[in-house]
Amino acid sequence: MASLIVEEDERRPTTTIGFVVDFGSRHDPPGRGGTAHLLEHLLISARIDGGPSLCERVARLGGQVNATTGLDRMFFQAQVLAGDVAEVIGLMGTALLQPHIDEPVMESERRAVLQELAAAAADPMDQVQEAFLAAVFPGHGLGRPVGGTAEEIRDASVATVMDVYDSVFLRRRMVLVSVGGTSPAELGKLADATPLAGLPVTDTLTPDDEPLAPLPPPAPPAPPGQDKDGFSWLAIGGRCPAADDPRRHAYTVLAHLLGSSPGSLLYRRLRAEEGLVYAYYAWGHSYRETGAWRVLAGVENRNLLRAQTVLREVLAGIAADGPEPRDLATARRQAAMEVVLDSEKPWEHTVQLGHQTLLGTRPWDVRSGMQALEQVSSEDVQAAAASINASLVTVVRPEPS
Repeated sequence: MASLIVEEDERRPTTTIGFVVDFGSRHDPPGRGGTAHLLEHLLISARIDGGPSLCERVARLGGQVNATTGLDRMFFQAQVLAGDVAEVIGLMGTALLQPHIDEPVMESERRAVLQELAAAAADPMDQVQEAFLAAVFPGHGLGRPVGGTAEEIRDASVATVMDVYDSVFLRRRMVLVSVGGTSPAELGKLADATPLAGLPVTDTLTPDDEPLAPLPPPAPPAPPGQDKDGFSWLAIGGRCPAADDPRRHAYTVLAHLLGSSPGSLLYRRLRAEEGLVYAYYAWGHSYRETGAWRVLAGVENRNLLRAQTVLREVLAGIAADGPEPRDLATARRQAAMEVVLDSEKPWEHTVQLGHQTLLGTRPWDVRSGMQALEQVSSEDVQAAAASINASLVTVVRPEPS
């Protein structure tokens, strides 16, 4: 059956179950963008055995359920009282592995997805992130929008979505993650009594063979739009290492050096000293063969050029000289603390376990995750900043006139 990752905590009256699939929008067929995201909607919204959907049944138990589609992962999660785990495991197995997708649920979820796309198109913060990934991964599956386009969603049919389900989704690695009051032995026994028992166990992830195009040299800062009183979102960054590359930890620490904490370098420059930016974030995310690292900032147009200049100066300074010891120590502690905080929230921890273990193919726990971050050196961070700085990508939305 599917691999199990179980973290038992007898103090918790609830259990959070996560079903993680090595499948995402990068696997959408050409010209059928948004298929994976639409499939996610359909799987949790379709009727089970002629009755209510997975979403409705979990809600009737007082639990919570959600699903998300990323570029290379799909997560289905439910948090319920420990006494309801047996029922919910069975419901999830049936919903995800023996779905009944008909035209009524297709039309209902098509409308919901089209509304999501319309909301995203009206939000410059969403748009800048899509444009940034398209610029960092040009012509690659990681650069396509997760939701696809409205035209692609309107053209989708039950047959085209289920073709991807049968030919791709069911062939990808899957893992069942559990955090809470259910023991590993009990969870395994429950899973064996569901359609999950029929899943093959694979030792390696199916490779993705799309080539990555080289990034061009850094472009000059983007000019502000004609409306000096307007407001834009800025994304600036580049590629970072893959999910199995130990160098990725330095990029995590670099993100905290330039994050929104009062202890970061950018906080001192962008907010405390010059008052240019109020809301900004920095993070990296690693995929199978590469990753994306960025700073995302909301900026008044009159401050756009100056904010970009400051950000570039700070990044170039780290690339040239490395971080100051005190700043490095702060960033390492913040990065390690982030690992701990995510582990204390069962909903986030199921995602954390699925991602950090590469769907159960490598060992990982909170302590080892913290240790890896605490061992990042000044030279490691300097090399990470230099790599980002060498092919810096800058995107602004709304686009300057």
